Amino acid sequence: MSIPKATVERLLLENRDHNCPGHEEICVRIQAVADLPTRFGEYQAVAFWNNSDRKDHAAFVHGDVYEKEEVPVRIHSECLTGDAIGSLRCDCRDQLTEALTRIGEMDNGVVLYLRQEGRGIGLVNKIKAYHLQDTGLDTVQANVMLGFRPDERDYAIAAHMISSLHVRSVRVMTNNPAKVSDLEGHGIKVVGRIPLVVPPNEHNRMYLETKKRRLGHLLEVEQLDVLESGSG
Repeated sequence: MSIPKATVERLLLENRDHNCPGHEEICVRIQAVADLPTRFGEYQAVAFWNNSDRKDHAAFVHGDVYEKEEVPVRIHSECLTGDAIGSLRCDCRDQLTEALTRIGEMDNGVVLYLRQEGRGIGLVNKIKAYHLQDTGLDTVQANVMLGFRPDERDYAIAAHMISSLHVRSVRVMTNNPAKVSDLEGHGIKVVGRIPLVVPPNEHNRMYLETKKRRLGHLLEVEQLDVLESGSG
C-alpha cells in the first residue's frame, strides 16, 4: 500500500501554500508525486524544491509512511559514476540497489536521493580526486589536497524532506554515524540504525578501508573480514 491519493493531495496542497521562514532558513517543498513501479518493487517518486542549493532532490517512497513511526530511511548521495555507469571504485551503486531491494520487501520505507555528488564536492572535483587517488592518495587525502573537507555533505535538506512527508521517527539505513547525528541535530527522531552490508571488490578495497579508518564508518563483520584478510 502506498501513500493514499487523498493524503498525497493533502501534502501537495500543504506544500503549495507553505510559507517558508526567513531567508536564512532552509525551505523544502514537495512539488510533485507519482507512482513509480520499479524492479525493486512499487514506489512513489516525490520531487522536492528547496531554496538552499536549488537542486532537484527526490524521495522514493515504498508503502505508506505518512505519520508513521520507525520508518526505514536510506539517505543516498548522487554518484553518477557508480549509480549510472557502474564504477567499481566505490560501493554506491551496490548500496543503492541493496537499499531499494530491502525497503521494497518491507512494509514501508524511504530512499532519499540527494544531489551531493562526490561527497558534496561535485562531479568535476570528484574526477580530479580520482586522478589524485590514481597517484596513491586515499579519498580523504585527495579531497583535502583539492581544498575540501573529507566530507562536504550536509543533511539539513534530507531532514526537511523527512519532515515534509510527516514521518514521525526513522531507522537510518547506513554505516555512517555522521548521518545519524546530523539528522538528530536537525530535529529528526532517530530510533535505530540498519546496517547496509555490501561486500568489497578488488577496486574499492582502499576506498572502504578509508571509510572505516579515516571516516569512522561502521563496517560490518562480513566487510571487515574481507578487508582484513586481503581477499576479494
